[in-house]
Formats: sequence, structure tokens, C-alpha cells
Amino acid sequence: MGTTPEEMETKGRKSDRVLLVSVILLMVFGALAVYSSIVYFAQSHDTTAGSLVTGHIFKLGIAFFVILIVSKIEYSKLAKFSMIALVVSWVLLIAVMTYGDIVFGARRSLSVAGFSFQPSSLAAVALIVHLAVLIARKQDYIKSFKNSLLPVLFWVGATCFLIALEDFSSAALLMGICLCLMFVGRMSMVHISGIVLAGIVASAFLIMSSAERQSRVMQYVEQITDIKNEQFESAAGYQAQQAHIAIAQGELFGVGIGKSTQRDFLPAPYNDFIFAIIAEEYGMIGAFGVILVFCLIMIRGIGHIARNARDLLGTLIALGATLMITLYGFVNAAVATGLFPVTGLPMPFISYGGSSMLFTGLMVGLLLNISKHSRDNEKRFYIG
Repeated sequence: MGTTPEEMETKGRKSDRVLLVSVILLMVFGALAVYSSIVYFAQSHDTTAGSLVTGHIFKLGIAFFVILIVSKIEYSKLAKFSMIALVVSWVLLIAVMTYGDIVFGARRSLSVAGFSFQPSSLAAVALIVHLAVLIARKQDYIKSFKNSLLPVLFWVGATCFLIALEDFSSAALLMGICLCLMFVGRMSMVHISGIVLAGIVASAFLIMSSAERQSRVMQYVEQITDIKNEQFESAAGYQAQQAHIAIAQGELFGVGIGKSTQRDFLPAPYNDFIFAIIAEEYGMIGAFGVILVFCLIMIRGIGHIARNARDLLGTLIALGATLMITLYGFVNAAVATGLFPVTGLPMPFISYGGSSMLFTGLMVGLLLNISKHSRDNEKRFYIG
């Protein structure tokens, strides 16, 4: 039996290998960083670093499996389920408010049959894909207030509001990504400006309504204006102070793999402040290396995959997915170095975690699938 032209075309197309290799590098480096940073946590919870790292590697394996599976399913088919996924995420986000687990004073995750996950991760991916679908479908009347702005505002506003009630930092970052998609999707600049203004007002309200958020902002302001401020040296600035010590000790080449001392003092060094441990053990060379990998992912995701996508839907999904992956990494590094206030955002594929890694893997799979169906691949097949 001969091979059909459709089968030959599918076999002839290749996903973006540079992106895939970059993600694998982050996974490998993340496993080493988690092993170094989780020792103290393991001892305080009557377990071993080896067992926790084994669990982390297992989750990396699941994420990689998700990448492979999603990369083989055409992105337009997956996009059809975005609205259902988004509504399900709303239900889960509401459930978190009542039944969620409290970790480090925040209620962000649900536990089902011993498995803990954060619905905000599902909501973020679903919103990016669904927003891309809405913008692509409404191109003929994209600047219409009633037919374009109101539907978009409903889905984006409701989702970001529900996430902000549990995780303000994630909601703010997600809103910024959505604004980028709206801009690229040619929505009215007047409408976008109105959303930005409303977002600023809502952010100010949410910050003022939470004593914890106010404390983080005030500590950040005092940290950058007066490094010797007493509040910076107290409990309010403890995390940032310990992260700065770790980075300073690393100098250029680091203290060596597994030789971190600040992992015993930093809260959640295996997650929120894992970049500080990387800088301590691998020095500025290692820290810059991680940042360069994220930069490479951004260049491939936006400059190549999104730019060469076969349609607007692919362009918008690729842009949103790339920004979600890379901005999380950049913000995590910025928090550790004191450029941003403490946010609690993980570094993709490096921080210890489960659900965030799974859904980040889903976004990488989407990027690989979009690259497989890009205009460049079609030209190579038909010309070559």
C-alpha cells in the first residue's frame, strides 16, 4: 500500500528543534538546581532530597510526554475546546476559595486523590488559546465595541479577576499578555487603552485591599530607595535579603554544585527563589546561561514560530504561549535579584512543581505543533 500525499506531507514537516532542545536544557538544569536547593526542606519534612528529586524528574517526564502528544495534534483542533477548558477552570478557581489548600499563607491549589494542582495554570493556558480564537474569528469587525471588545472583555476580565483573588501576580502578568494579543490582533487602541486604565484601577484596589500585598510593595519601595532600611532587615524583607546574599556569594563562577549555604535560610529556595540558588552555586555565568536559554525560547517563539505561523490563530497562540513561558522565567529572576517585589511565580521547567510544569509543557507542545504547520515547512515540502 502506497503512502498518500497527506501522509507524505505530515512526515515531511519538522517541529522547531531549537525550541525543543532549549526546553530539554532547562529541564536538565532544573533537576540539578532542585536537588541542590531542596535538601533543607527534605530534612525538615522527614524525607530525603533524592526522593523529592525523583518525584520532580517524574513530573518532568510527564510534562515532556505532554509536549510530545500535544505537538502531534493540530493546534486548531485543540483550540476548539478552549472555551470548555476555560469554564472548567472558573469552576475550579471558585472551588479553591472554599476547599483549597493553604500553602505559605495563600490558598491557591486543590488536592484530589493525593494530587495537588493549581487551577490558575489551566485558566491561563485556556484564556490565551480562547482569546486567540476570539480575535481570529472577529477580524472582520475587530474594532467593534459591541461585537469584539465586550466578548473579549468578558472572558479576559472574569478569568483575571478570579485568578487575582488567589494570585495577584499571575493575574497581572496574564492580563499583560492578553493586552499584547489584543494589540497584535488589531483591536482598537482606544479600547486597549481603556482596558489598561481599568486594569490599573483594579490593581490599585486589590493591592489596597490586602495587607500582605501592601507590605510587599512597601518593602520593595524601601528596598530600592534605602538598602539599609530597618524593614528590609526585618521579616518583611527577609526573603529578598537572603536572595541577595546568595547571589553575592556566587560571584562569577559560583561556590560549586550542591554547596549552597543560603538554601538553609531562603523560604522556598526550590521554587520562588531557585534563581538565587543557581546564581550562588553556578555564579553569574550559570545565571546568565539560564537567562540566555529563555531569551532563545523567546526569539524562536516570537521571531520564528509566531511570525511564520500559517494563520492568525497560530500567530496569537504562539505569541501568548511564548510570553507566558519566558516572562515567568524573567520575573522569577527579577524577584531574586531585587528588580521586582516578591511575587511567588515559579521559573518554568526549573522550579519544583507539578501543575504549572504540566501546563507549561502543554504550551511548548502547542508551539512545536504551530512550527510544524508553519509557512516555512509548507514551502520546504512543496519546493523541496
